[in-house]
Amino acid sequence: MRKLMLLVTIALSTFNTSCKEEKEFTQMKQVIAVHDEVMPKMGQLGKLVGELKGMENDSTDVGKQYKEARMELQDANKAMMDWMQNFGRRFTPDEIMNGAALSEEKVKWLDEEEEKVKALRKQINSSIENARNLLAKGD
Repeated sequence: MRKLMLLVTIALSTFNTSCKEEKEFTQMKQVIAVHDEVMPKMGQLGKLVGELKGMENDSTDVGKQYKEARMELQDANKAMMDWMQNFGRRFTPDEIMNGAALSEEKVKWLDEEEEKVKALRKQINSSIENARNLLAKGD
């Protein structure tokens, strides 16, 4: 009976560990998916910055709007670069790509990174939308 209880305990422990690791890997995949969603937009950021630069030379309110929109795009670009660099420092390639088990500290970090990358997506998308709307008004 003791052996059976020990086997059941080991099996449940293994199952719980496996479920925990799968949850972490799923969360990691979600974080990477958000990154992969916004990464292709980085070229758009650069293109829009270039378009706005030539239009911010006047000191009118419109010129100031172009400058603010350009700065928003540049801030979004910097935020993406900073996020990627910090994320890469916190997690190993094996943890990111293969679902290697995370320490308790890294599980907390993953929660933080998920929130950060979602905020980053919002920042990138809103800066692009704002710049496009502003440029459309100028046409």
